[in-house]
Amino acid sequence: SSNEHKLNFKKSKEACLSYIQDALLQKQWKRAAEFLTCYVESLEKDYSREHIGPSEIIWRIGTEILWHHSQSCMKEFNCFMEQMKTLGVKRYLKVCLEHIFHLLCNGQIDEAYQNLSLAESWRFGEQTAIQDKEMKLIQAYRGLLDYYSWSKQKNILLENGEDGFSDLAVEQEMHGYFRKAAVNLKEIIKIPGVWDIFVKCYVDLLEFYGDHNEARQVLNEYAYNSKFPANPNAHVYLYQFLKRQGESKKSLISALKILHDIVPSHELMIDFNTMLQKSKKRKKRRLGLEVIFTGLDYAGWKENAKAWSCLARQVKQIVISEKHLDWIKHEWNSRKDWWPAFHFSRYLAKRNWQENKSLSYEKALVAGILLGKDCKYFKYVSHQGCKAQLKRFRMLKKFMNRHSLVYLRISG
Repeated sequence: SSNEHKLNFKKSKEACLSYIQDALLQKQWKRAAEFLTCYVESLEKDYSREHIGPSEIIWRIGTEILWHHSQSCMKEFNCFMEQMKTLGVKRYLKVCLEHIFHLLCNGQIDEAYQNLSLAESWRFGEQTAIQDKEMKLIQAYRGLLDYYSWSKQKNILLENGEDGFSDLAVEQEMHGYFRKAAVNLKEIIKIPGVWDIFVKCYVDLLEFYGDHNEARQVLNEYAYNSKFPANPNAHVYLYQFLKRQGESKKSLISALKILHDIVPSHELMIDFNTMLQKSKKRKKRRLGLEVIFTGLDYAGWKENAKAWSCLARQVKQIVISEKHLDWIKHEWNSRKDWWPAFHFSRYLAKRNWQENKSLSYEKALVAGILLGKDCKYFKYVSHQGCKAQLKRFRMLKKFMNRHSLVYLRISG
């Protein structure tokens, strides 16, 4: 019967999709391709009996298989994507974008630009308005490629130096690319979203032509507009711009303070700590200590020699002056239960000594102050340093002997 046929078809379709999923998860691309072929053939045979819109499934799965399949080539991929574009106007621009990404990943810049231009000229009644966001992305990526062409022309101009009229054509072409890139890049970054690469390129264009006020406005909007999602990179770009412009330390510290609140383990926190340590304000110096302690809470910082050097320098200054030991005590209280195993084990002392003696010195200084001279890390590293007759390690041992009571005050 018709109903029984429909039921069997539905079961076989679901089973086929399940096999495809299993093959994809196991990265069996050839097997997945065979099942997808069966899936498409079964739909073709039964399409008249039941109206099904499987084009997105075929597009998604087929793209994944062709991306990874050992025997696939660009000609096949291009052919497949062109077929997918005809399967449904609702997904036309999304398929175009994916096709463009694939071309870019394979270094086919000119082909990607041609596809972008074709997609931008696409019109299909009401669908054009519905897919307005996708169209803006198409235009934005065309702007990105115009920026790429502008950058190439700029480099040619800079390499040739001032050759007078010989570079006039290059300069005119470069300005043409600038105008096209600027228009499209400016439009996309008005929409709330994460547009890192577009913002960077647009700011580069503006800075090259000396429009620093516009660049500042763009970066401030990107970093501080509440309509945009929280984005650490927005504050990184703003900080880097302010630094290039020679802005005051107050402005730089302000930009990094927000970045610290979002990503306390960011690599720029070392710069942040350095600026705070140079401040005459006690509140900022204390914040600097907190910043570097917090950074070292993260596994990615465990062997960061610069970070340990910053911490060692600051705690050493505090110990020598015998002022603000309560700052160290405050930071240490929440870490004394887990930092010894995390940072100061005998195993780490051996490894650090073998791989980076400078790192082991900085860590040994901090370990000695926080845990005393009987700490496993300090004992091992200072012994190895003195055994190797390294002067700085003998000085380290003398320093700890002189300030041995500091540990008791910090530990309470």
